[in-house]
Amino acid sequence: MHVVVTPRDCATCHSQESGQYAENIMSHAVQNLAGNDVYQQLETSIIGESRISNSRIDYGPPDAMTRADACYYCHGTRLKVVGKQVRDTEAAGELEFAVIEGWPNQGVGRVNPDGSRGSCSACHTRHAFSIEMARKPYTCKECHVGPDVPAFPVYSASKHGNLFSAMGKDWNFRAIPWTLGEDIGAPTCATCHMSLLDNPDGEVIAQRTHQMGNRLAWRIYGLIYAHPHPLKPDTTIIRNRAGLALPTDLDGSFASRFLIDDHEMQKRTAGMQAICLGCHSGSWVKGHWKKFENTIARTNGEILTATRIMRDVWKDGLASGLAHNSNPFDEFIEKKWHMTWLFYANSIRFTAAMAGGGDYGVFAGGRYQLSLSIAEMSDWYRERKKPRAGE
Repeated sequence: MHVVVTPRDCATCHSQESGQYAENIMSHAVQNLAGNDVYQQLETSIIGESRISNSRIDYGPPDAMTRADACYYCHGTRLKVVGKQVRDTEAAGELEFAVIEGWPNQGVGRVNPDGSRGSCSACHTRHAFSIEMARKPYTCKECHVGPDVPAFPVYSASKHGNLFSAMGKDWNFRAIPWTLGEDIGAPTCATCHMSLLDNPDGEVIAQRTHQMGNRLAWRIYGLIYAHPHPLKPDTTIIRNRAGLALPTDLDGSFASRFLIDDHEMQKRTAGMQAICLGCHSGSWVKGHWKKFENTIARTNGEILTATRIMRDVWKDGLASGLAHNSNPFDEFIEKKWHMTWLFYANSIRFTAAMAGGGDYGVFAGGRYQLSLSIAEMSDWYRERKKPRAGE
């Protein structure tokens, strides 16, 4: 009796899907967060235990229950058998069950007792294991609701999301393959990222995949900048020029040897554009991509401005930061800085990528808040740089 049903169990019948998912960046979500010392400092500054030390707020590491209830709800926990207990069951009398640390959890990168990674029930909820459920955006909403990854609210406010809300009740979410223009009238998350798609003539537009990076050239989730997608699902191996486990340097340049090259980016872009071309004209798709890549360049430029201010703050000793072996995310000005890229630049990029939800790119957590935060950072720095009376 398996208390924890794992991808290795599902591979008995779904070996291809299980194998693809194992190469997916989501399957490494626990390791990529817990095994990265930079991300761990960001995590501590958000969910750590706050305390007053020398008249300033300091953060201790979060307890295991808080971690499981917060970041690792989606990233997944590490499941470990720590004992056994006997329980009386109605059907079979007394049975012995494993006691599992880190359970319950259905996170996408959950590390299972059998060594496999992930939880198929994160998207295919247990008992039903419904392809219809996995194809609807509400499933993705569970973890992609923002403000750091605002995919669902952006989608809901987009033209595609409007079509789904109004017409989706008449679409066929069980058809395999999914025929654009017949089974569905607009994409959901699964359409663009996973599903086997064809056109009304029966021509395959995209093969099904559980390795979602296959269709992604850019990783728009800014860490600290948008960047080409990582080569490997294990992002803990990435090092920038400063030796930090980040895919970019603080000046915005890429840790290129750990990221896909231009040829692979063009290949993935063509694959994603083929899906768009299933419904849209070439000029529409070309125009959309031109705006999207301009948004990547512009938001990276704005984050460079914010980061230059932050580096000056650290240089002048107005915040501790990495130079003092201190958490670079836990002071007020540092929180203002990481909000610029973790919330606002991300919101702008998701809006551009998903062709809609325009106000999320401006006033609903977008360009307005980004420009305001940079202005506040600049004013904060200039005020503290002013000489005090008698100095």
